[in-house]
Amino acid sequence: MNKETNKEFTPYIPADKSPTEFTWRGNILGILLAVVFGAGNAYLGLKVGMTISASIPAAVMSMAILRSFFKGSSVLENNIVQTIGSSGESLAAGVIFTIPALIFLGDTPSSFKIFWISLLGGLLGVLFMIPLRRYLIVQEHGKLPFPEGTACAEILKAGEQGGTKAWLVVWGGLLGGAYKFLMSAAHWWVEVPNWTLNFLQKTLFSLEAAPSLLGVGFIIGPRISATMLAGAALGWWVLIPLIKLFGSGMTHPLFPATILVPDMSAKDIWSSYIRYIGAGAVATGGMVSLIKAAPIIVRSLKLGFKEILQGLSHKRTTLRTEDDLPMGWVLLGSALIILALWLTPGMTMNFLSIAVVIVMGFFFVTVASLSVGLLGSSTNPVSGMTITTLLVTCLLFVAMGWTDQAHMLAAMMVGAVVCIAICMAGDNSQDLKTGYILGATPKLQQIANLIGVVFPATVMGATLYLLHSAYGLGSDKLSAPQATLMSLVVKGVLQGNLPWILVIVGLMIGACVEMTGIGCLPFAIGLYLPLSLSTPIMVGGLVAWGVEILAKNRKEAANERGILLASGLVAGDALTGVLIALLVVTGYVNIEAAPHGGSGIALGTFMLTAAILGYTSLKKSLPAGRQGESHENR
Repeated sequence: MNKETNKEFTPYIPADKSPTEFTWRGNILGILLAVVFGAGNAYLGLKVGMTISASIPAAVMSMAILRSFFKGSSVLENNIVQTIGSSGESLAAGVIFTIPALIFLGDTPSSFKIFWISLLGGLLGVLFMIPLRRYLIVQEHGKLPFPEGTACAEILKAGEQGGTKAWLVVWGGLLGGAYKFLMSAAHWWVEVPNWTLNFLQKTLFSLEAAPSLLGVGFIIGPRISATMLAGAALGWWVLIPLIKLFGSGMTHPLFPATILVPDMSAKDIWSSYIRYIGAGAVATGGMVSLIKAAPIIVRSLKLGFKEILQGLSHKRTTLRTEDDLPMGWVLLGSALIILALWLTPGMTMNFLSIAVVIVMGFFFVTVASLSVGLLGSSTNPVSGMTITTLLVTCLLFVAMGWTDQAHMLAAMMVGAVVCIAICMAGDNSQDLKTGYILGATPKLQQIANLIGVVFPATVMGATLYLLHSAYGLGSDKLSAPQATLMSLVVKGVLQGNLPWILVIVGLMIGACVEMTGIGCLPFAIGLYLPLSLSTPIMVGGLVAWGVEILAKNRKEAANERGILLASGLVAGDALTGVLIALLVVTGYVNIEAAPHGGSGIALGTFMLTAAILGYTSLKKSLPAGRQGESHENR
């Protein structure tokens, strides 16, 4: 952690200098990157429940493109590009974690409605973050490390190597894209090889042989990967066999399943029981994170309300590096967004819903900004915070007697707006930290954050329905784990049929794991997600561990190369998945075609790709940077 205090801190570009920063070319490039990363991460998040931070890849691509085709670009202009470009990923996370739940609950939101929810929730998150900047970013400098923000600043400062680094991202993208196309469009091998473990009540060992999951594992590292796999192992290799064993003599279905336990496959048991236990564990992880952060949250809220109450009377600073958007505009913008949420036809939000959005939105924006400041985006418990919001909203609705479908959709709408705001605030806080280290103008970055919401929001609806048409939301190919969980929570609380005992067991498991000193949120995510997603992530984590051991005195340089190549694998896989979805919808690809190769070929190809990732990471050193991380486990 940086031990430097705020009083001693001098930014990379001093306040008395004003290099090129906010330009048309930078904005256009940032918008293009935001749309691309937004669409790619929408696919990735719906598939595995995780998105990958786009800040570092966006920064690298910005340096390469501006350096190659334009003259006179500066580190601050590249910072604006990555600020806009990374927003697409965060917006996609908030959308795909919640909007599909509206579909699962019986709504069919139009593309315009999805755009409108995305836009209003994203803008609210940006505006709610502004009053917190001076405390979380400036006053707490040296105490809150903001890993991704600091890493991105270091990479931008080391921009002389931007072209070489960009080629690693491009190479990874080509490799990941080709792999995905051969597997999912040409059907050269099976996507999810699995083996039945007869000695464990016929449960499964499975591995989704996808380059994006390999990249995710490398990025989040061996510790979090192993913790996720431990959660999955508990669910699939302990709880499922036990349920099978003790349910073998049952003569009636065990709620919430509708078929007998002896007739259920391992996947059936996971779907009917384990994911509710995982949901409880995820809730524990979110609550523990809030409790740990409580002291700083209180201080942040005090400063935020003080800033808001000052409003238009706040005296503007003359220093470029301390110039935020005026609080009067923040107040006016927030009020207009709240009115739009309330008054827009079809939004199904009443006065109580709006009150929950305001209170829970500002509270959790603070929590999210603090969480990523302390531990990075990979530990930001967005799911836990959104579930807490849904539980509060649904319990209030139950108290009012509002339990019909319309109020289910209203509750889910509250969760969607708050979730999108949380995701945007977490990303914005990292961006503002990068800008603070570099000496950027906060006001211009905040404007860039607003721009970074608008344009990706325009493609979210079309991307969501394209993927739905090709793969089917909630299917094995596009499980939408967070959205499925959100819909189950809303329906279960309002209809009174949530299997509370399973959720409580999950709460207890999460508490027990937390008491061992291991953060329970990654464990809970592994317990909640299918096993096939945790095993390839673990392979990526093992590759990262091997690189760290073999690199010896150049660990950071090798790790940085691996991070960039892994980011390319993730982006190439995800974007090719969107392209294949388009080909499926237009009839050029049959998604149901039988694969030519079996599990052995799939596993061999996957391990070869893992070897390429490790070899390339170790092949050549670059100036050391720091690791970027994933956005959700959320």
